[in-house]
Amino acid sequence: MRPISDWLALRPAFFSLNNDSTQSPKIRLNQEQTETIQSYSFSKKTAFNTLKKPVLVSSLIIAGLSLQGFGEATQLDQVIESQKLRVVSVAGDTTFFSRDSFLHGFGYEMSREFARDLNVKFEFKQVATTAAALDLVKKGKADIALTTATTSQLQSKSLAAVDLTCGNTQVLTTQGLDPALNWAFRDGLDPLVGSSHGFVCEQRQIGSTKQLAAFYSRTMMNDQVERTAFAEALSTRLPLLKASFQMNAKQQKIDWQLLAAVSYQESHLVSTAISPTGVTGLMMLTQGTAMQMGVKNRRDPVESIKGGAQYLKLMQDQYTDIPNPDRVWFSLAAYNMGTGTLERVRTMLRKAGKNPNNWADVFQYLADNKAKNTQYGQCMHYVTRIRGYLEAIKQDRNLTKI
Repeated sequence: MRPISDWLALRPAFFSLNNDSTQSPKIRLNQEQTETIQSYSFSKKTAFNTLKKPVLVSSLIIAGLSLQGFGEATQLDQVIESQKLRVVSVAGDTTFFSRDSFLHGFGYEMSREFARDLNVKFEFKQVATTAAALDLVKKGKADIALTTATTSQLQSKSLAAVDLTCGNTQVLTTQGLDPALNWAFRDGLDPLVGSSHGFVCEQRQIGSTKQLAAFYSRTMMNDQVERTAFAEALSTRLPLLKASFQMNAKQQKIDWQLLAAVSYQESHLVSTAISPTGVTGLMMLTQGTAMQMGVKNRRDPVESIKGGAQYLKLMQDQYTDIPNPDRVWFSLAAYNMGTGTLERVRTMLRKAGKNPNNWADVFQYLADNKAKNTQYGQCMHYVTRIRGYLEAIKQDRNLTKI
């Protein structure tokens, strides 16, 4: 059994307690847990790996020490010792998106980042309903339920919850995401809850939550003009091109719907489209890239799709050591601004002690430095929009009839 000081060292935090701590809007407790919390006074500052800014953590963690006792294994202990964080969730616009085993989404990424923060593996499971997710946590078969469960739903299961925005729900609402998103836990007094609370508040402080929400924004496809133009392209132009997308994607072993999403972003599926810089065709290949891919006529739909598929595969092959979904986002960023520019960004991240293989870190760097380099802002816009188009294409039931 590890000493209690071990888990204290897991987070860079100030632990502070006062009589008002149970009123925190960031952590919801059931009635029984609220009644057990006493008034304490305690503070401690600890370090974790590299220097990070300290964050405030609710008083319920220190209260939990006296209630649970030092000899009893906590849920956080179990997560660390098993080397995995088990998260269950229901698919949704704010939790996660799942088609063809391609998992991603705001809540999914926040949960994955928390597992990385704890230095454990991320084990994710999809369930059909919120009630099922909460039941698995209640029974100890999952550590966290990622849901938009209401207070009454949580109280009915005697579960505690942590708000993934650290009280700043506007971060989600401005991006068309559900502000009710939370992590549900079996025991509100367990240090795992405090560790998660410290993590989400730290992410808010450094701006990561805001940028991640921007990447997974739903506002683009909620726009009526955008949605109408997209629907028209899918119903009138995509049927004529679908076979070519599928054939070339199969040859390159890539996702044909991703290839179609890239084409829509590049040309709106118009083979004669031309950019202000003179780039043309469905996949908007430059003259140099077209020659490299063996494309003679960039305005020929078949040639353009073939060249685009080859080039996208070439980009994906540059990042085989990076797992999906990050590998997809990296390949799109490289397709847009070139591998050289992306590698310079990754080099800067390494120097800053960040993870160069983590798309969230790359996206954050692009956002922080877009004023210095217009390519960065363009790349953010490019990858974000293709992500939105890809989801819309995968969810379009009419495509299966084409």
